[in-house]
Amino acid sequence: MFEDDFVKMVKKLQKKIEYDEEQTYSKVVIKEYRNPINFGFLEHPNAVGVIKGPCSDTMKITLKIENGKIKDARFWTDGCGATLAAGNMLIKMVKGKTLQEANNVNPKQLIDTLEGLPKEHIHCALLAVNTLHKSIENYYKRK
Repeated sequence: MFEDDFVKMVKKLQKKIEYDEEQTYSKVVIKEYRNPINFGFLEHPNAVGVIKGPCSDTMKITLKIENGKIKDARFWTDGCGATLAAGNMLIKMVKGKTLQEANNVNPKQLIDTLEGLPKEHIHCALLAVNTLHKSIENYYKRK
C-alpha cells in the first residue's frame, strides 16, 4: 500500500516538474537539455576553453580542428538545464564551420536558435558563446 502511494506521489511530482518546465522554456531548450548529445570531452583536442560564469556555472569546450574547420566538438558544464541546452545547441551550430564562422556566432543567434531563454538565463547563452570564443582564441595562441 505504501509503495503505491509513493509511486503516485512521484508521478504527480514529475508531471508538475514537466508542466513548470513547459511554462518556462521553449520545446527546443527542453529537448536540448534532456538529450545533450554533445556533452563530454574530446580526447586529444587541439583547442580548449574554460570559463566560469557570473552565476558560478563553469563551461569547458574542446574542439578538434582540421584545415581551419571544426571537425568535432564537445562541451562540459556543471550548470543548470539552460546552460546544458545552450552548450549542446552551440556545438550543433558550429560543427563543420570554419573558425571564422564559429567565432562570429553571438549569444543572440544562439538564443534565437533555442527559440528563446527566460531573462534570468540569458547569461547561459553568453557563457557558452564566450567559452567557444575562448577555445578558438587559445587555438590561435598555440599556433
